[in-house]
Amino acid sequence: MTVVVGYVPTPEGEAALTQAIAEARKSNSTLVLVNSSKGEAVVDNRFAQDGDIQDIEQRLASQGIHYLVKRPVRGHDAAAEVLDAAEEHKADLIVIGLRRRTPVGKLIMGSTSQRILLEADCPVLAVKAG
Repeated sequence: MTVVVGYVPTPEGEAALTQAIAEARKSNSTLVLVNSSKGEAVVDNRFAQDGDIQDIEQRLASQGIHYLVKRPVRGHDAAAEVLDAAEEHKADLIVIGLRRRTPVGKLIMGSTSQRILLEADCPVLAVKAG
């Protein structure tokens, strides 16, 4: 079994990771962490720093979680990367974090979470921070 988590270094991303770890432990699944960037900016705040990823890897290893970290920079949006990883690894579950957005913000920017929820071929668990 495989659990895919869309991770960004935010409270919502941490909530998703924490829940994904719990789900992976419960079902003895492999955890695939996806942290992507389009590569359009020199600094992308949604792309975790190397040190943060190393901390996550230590956290997963210390809990006995089998894991794979994917950090693609291919010009694709985060939803596409999570959906691609879920398909590639035949995910049984996708875990994502949600944050509140205004209706106008959703209209203008779209919603990564909404796209994953609507297009995923497996169940999606959406969690909120705090």
